[in-house]
Amino acid sequence: MTIALVAHDTKKELMIQFCIAYCQILSHHHLIATSTTGRLVAEATGLNIQRFLPGGHGGDQQIISRIACDEVDMLLFFRDPISAKPTEPNEMNLLRICDVHNIPVATNIATAEVLIHGLENGDLDWRTILNPQGR
Repeated sequence: MTIALVAHDTKKELMIQFCIAYCQILSHHHLIATSTTGRLVAEATGLNIQRFLPGGHGGDQQIISRIACDEVDMLLFFRDPISAKPTEPNEMNLLRICDVHNIPVATNIATAEVLIHGLENGDLDWRTILNPQGR
């Protein structure tokens, strides 16, 4: 499965710690990420991560386009719900396209843990049944 990783600046360390904790599970999947998040997670874990542009420079849009083409199976998007961001409209588009394409999304660590355990248990195998190409 292809898993997209996105994290606001204030949540990047949390994403790193999450990926360290679940490195074994994540290592069996294709990971994509916005630039800085991908670099930091790769440095901390040794995971192979395909990196796109930084979120504010079009990385979010690159991930949105892959979701629209059914090339992403899960989104882990650790958001900072407190501070307003100039990229908030792009973030809403990211969440909206996940809803349109039935992509499981976690916007916080609690939901991410539920999804990662579901992934480990095979509860998300329905994604490969729906979209078997390239998975």
